Amino acid sequence: MQAAVTVTPAQIPELLLGLATVRPVFLWGAPGIGKSSLVRRFADSLGLECVSLLGTQLAPEDLIGVPQIRDGRSVFCPPEAIARDEPYCLFLDELNAASPDVQKAFYSLILDRRIGSYELPAGSIVIGAGNRATDNALARPIASALVNRLTHVHLQASAEDWLVWAGEHGIHPWVTDYLTDRPDHLWSQPPKTEEPFSTPRSWHMLSDALHSFGPAIDENTLKVVVHGTLTPAHAVSFCGYAKIVRHTFGIEAILKGDASWPSRLEDRDLLYYLAEAFRGRLVKELPRQKEHVSPSLRQTVYRSKSLLVQLAEISVEVAQTVIADDVDGQPVLPAWFLVEAARDMPRLVEARR
Repeated sequence: MQAAVTVTPAQIPELLLGLATVRPVFLWGAPGIGKSSLVRRFADSLGLECVSLLGTQLAPEDLIGVPQIRDGRSVFCPPEAIARDEPYCLFLDELNAASPDVQKAFYSLILDRRIGSYELPAGSIVIGAGNRATDNALARPIASALVNRLTHVHLQASAEDWLVWAGEHGIHPWVTDYLTDRPDHLWSQPPKTEEPFSTPRSWHMLSDALHSFGPAIDENTLKVVVHGTLTPAHAVSFCGYAKIVRHTFGIEAILKGDASWPSRLEDRDLLYYLAEAFRGRLVKELPRQKEHVSPSLRQTVYRSKSLLVQLAEISVEVAQTVIADDVDGQPVLPAWFLVEAARDMPRLVEARR
C-alpha cells in the first residue's frame, strides 16, 4: 500500500486516541521503525493490557478455537489470549504477513469485534501493523474486504522524535551524538540483498552492544558490531566518528590547520567521516551566490579549496564525496564553488563526471 500522507512517531498517540478508540486501525511502516513499541506504549497510556498476536505464527484455528459439545451442540471456544473479561488492546502484528485464511479469520474480530459467540469487552481496541511490500519484507496482499475494515495510517521514521526518546532511555552517547550530527542516517531503505540496514531498532541494538562492551571495546570488535547492525556506508561513517571521539581528532582541528587529513590506509573510515563533515560545513557556510561571499568568508573559501586539494592527493574517491551531487543528481554545493574547484582541481571534477 502506498502512502499518500505519513505521520511521525510523535503524532501517533493523539492520532490513535481519536481513531483506535472508535475503529480498528492498521499501522503501516518499514521494519525497525518502532511500530510495535508505539502500540504498546499507547495501550499503556490507556491502562490497557496489550495482547499481541503475530500473524506469521497463526493458523485459522488459533483464532476460531476448538469445538466443544454443549447441550448437544458444538460451540467453538476462542483461545484464552483473546477471550478476556476485561477490556484490552488487541494488537495484530504482521497482520498482512498472515496467510489469506488467517486474514479471513480476523474479519469479524476486526469489524464486529467478535469471534464466534465471544465479543470483545467494551472499551477494547484493535490495532494492526505490518510492513509494506516495497520494504522487501514478508508481506502478502490484503483483500479489499479487509482493507475496507481498517483505517490506514502510514508511519515514517523521525530522527527528532527518536532522539528525544533516546535521551529518555539511556541510549549510548556515541549513538545519540552521531545521529544528532547525521539524522539522515537514522533509517535507510531496506536493501534487496541480505545485509544489515540502519533503522531505529538497529541503532538501539548497537547502543546495547556498546554498553555491553564498555569504553574498552577494541577497534576490530567495534567494526564487527557496527557493520553487523548498520547500513555499510553508515557503518564506515560511524567507525570514523568513533575514532574522532577516542582520539579527539575532528574537522575543527583540520579547518584551523592544527591537524591534517589522516593518510593511513587503516584510517580510511575516519577519512570518509571527516570528508562528510567537511561537506556538511561547506553546505552550511557557503552562500548560493558568489556576490554574497564576505571578505572574511573568502579566506574560508581559499582554505577549503586548499583542503580539498590535500584530500584529493590522499584519495580522489574520498574527495569526490565532498563535491558529489545528491541522490537526484542535483548539485549540493554552490555552482560558483564547483567552478572554482574545476579550475583548481580538474582531475577531481573529471572524476565527478
